[in-house]
Parts: sequence; C-alpha cells; structure tokens
Amino acid sequence: MEWSLESVREMVAGGMQSIRECEICAFAIAMCVLLLFMWYCYRVGREHGSSPLRGRYLAGSGRIGGVVGGFMSSDCRGRGKGKHGSLLEEQNGFAFCQSSECFRCTSAGESLNQRLYHSLQDYAKRYTWSGMGRVHKGVRDQGRYLNSRPTIQRPEVFFLPDLPSAPFFSREIQRHDVELLEQSFPALLAEFESIYHQPPARSGSSLPPGWKANNTPRGQWWTYYLVNQGTPLVLNVRRCPRAWRVLGQLRTFIANNVFGNACFSVLTPGALITEHYGPTNVRLRCHLGLRVPPSCELVVGGEPQCWSEGSCLLFDDSFLHRAFHEGGAEDGPRVVFMVDLWHPNVAAAERQALDYIFTPGRLEDKEGK
Repeated sequence: MEWSLESVREMVAGGMQSIRECEICAFAIAMCVLLLFMWYCYRVGREHGSSPLRGRYLAGSGRIGGVVGGFMSSDCRGRGKGKHGSLLEEQNGFAFCQSSECFRCTSAGESLNQRLYHSLQDYAKRYTWSGMGRVHKGVRDQGRYLNSRPTIQRPEVFFLPDLPSAPFFSREIQRHDVELLEQSFPALLAEFESIYHQPPARSGSSLPPGWKANNTPRGQWWTYYLVNQGTPLVLNVRRCPRAWRVLGQLRTFIANNVFGNACFSVLTPGALITEHYGPTNVRLRCHLGLRVPPSCELVVGGEPQCWSEGSCLLFDDSFLHRAFHEGGAEDGPRVVFMVDLWHPNVAAAERQALDYIFTPGRLEDKEGK
C-alpha cells in the first residue's frame, strides 16, 4: 500500500465520518432511554401523586374521606357513609369512629393477611418484584410474625422482618428532619398557642375547634391532627399553615399510607396513657417537645425517657409504651408535636411498595370487591 498525503486525508475523513455516525447512533439511543425513563416517571407519579403532601390538601373543600371536617378517632380513620350507612358517632362536635372496617381497628386476621398479599401482587404486576424480599416475606408470614413476637414488641397490624429494632433511636439517624423540626420550634409553639386557646367548638364542649379527647383512665389526653392515618384534615390544616409547611419539607415523613400521622398532643396534669402497641415497626415516632413541665415521662420497652422543650425524641412505638404527666395543676399541660417518620432501614423500593399496599382506603376497598 502506497502512502500519500491524499490517502491519509481520505482515511482521516472516513474516520471522522464514522465517529459522527456513531455519535448520532449514541444520541438516538440516549434519547430513547430518556423517553422511557420519562414514561416510567409519569406512570409512578400518576399512581402515587406528584408530592407526598402537595395535592393531598384539598383547598376549598371541607370533606375528606366522606367526613365533614375530617375529625376522626385517634390514629383511626373511619369512613363516613358507605354501604353500611352512617358509621360515625358525633360527640361534642367531633366524629368518633364506629366502623368495623376501620383499618386501625381491624384485628390482624386471615382476611387482612389475604388482602395484604393481593395488594402486594397488584404492586408487583404494575412495577416489579425487585427489592421486595422482606416485604414479601413479611406479608406471606404476617400471622406467624404477629403471634410469635415477644410481648415487649408486638405491632398490631404489620411487621417487617429483619429490621433493626430498639425502643429509642439516636437523633442522628434522621438528622435532617430532626434539625428541621427543632429549628421550627418557635413557629410550631406559636401555632399551638393559637389553636389551643380558641373558644370551645360548641356549647357543652370544653375543646376548641379541631381538638378531640382520647380515652384515658385518668386525666385528659387531647390531640389535634393535621394528618390522620395518611389523610390530611383540611380544616385543621387551614388553621396551621406553618406546621403544614414544615411537614412538606420533611424528607422521611410518612405521608402516603395509613401509618403516617402528624398532630399536636396534649397531656393534662395527672393524665396517664396506658400501655399499648403501635401498628407497625416500619416507622419511628418523633416527638418535638413544645411544653414539658416536670414529672412527665415516656416509657418505651421498659426504658424511661423525658421530653425536652425544643428537642426531638425518636422511638419505635411498636414496642410496648406508655406516657404520663404526674405534675400538679400549676405545672400546666405537657405538649408535643408528633410526626411519624420512616424507619431508616426501610429501603426506598420497600417504602414505595408499602405506600401502595397501605394507601388509605385500599385494603378496605379490596374487601368490598
């Protein structure tokens, strides 16, 4: 082969042309991948909503879940009217759940286990089984897990196996959200004051609008929910715009399933919340102390802790726990802002699946079909 300046030019020109053709091919492949990714995001967004909280707040509407004002029993989302007619009893202007189909009040039995498994199968058909090992294991053997758990930790509804557990957790594991809540302490305290000192909702009631009384053997335990079992309460949210804004900035707040709650919680002097278990171990309950007089204590799994004003306390409420306020009337109430955060060892894929399975109303709807 004879080398000449002309042949070298031809070889260089041919190489450049090949490179250009490869670039065009690579660009076309990249565009196809990008379009597929955008289509997948659209599918996921359409199913789960564009934001955990944005869009869940139905501006201009006074109804959520068929209940005017959205007032429900503590950590319990009943349904207003359905195939069984009225299922809510009103006391002092507040609705108390009386439904046998209420998710929080439904005992974990064979029927619930079957509905969980059907929901997981629906999720896998729509998306993927990838990363579902623990969720599948938990759903498949849920009855055995709940019945065989030690009495110190026994979630009432759903147990995710192989999840590290302890009664209390370090603030460092949810550092961003803990610091955000503590930075918001003055705003949350001011908002509490504004809703707590309103006149009673109606004559004969001792509670301001939006508050509800919970059953206690002694003393008073009042709660003011912004989100109750994954459902925002419109009227309460309107009265607390700053607290709602804080919830929207939290990275690990459980906003899309029935295990997520956010509320102001008040214990009057002499009050006792008796020992009980939470519904699941996939969440950590966070208490931000707003008002903490002496002689107040939280006991989780036999370990006592005290709240502190302006500081967060993280605990796993699937452990047996109780709270009490043994101070006098001059001490005033104990007040915390409570939010439910994801357990840090629940993976992103597992969170998405649990959001799908435990979407408010999904399991009840499946039972009715």
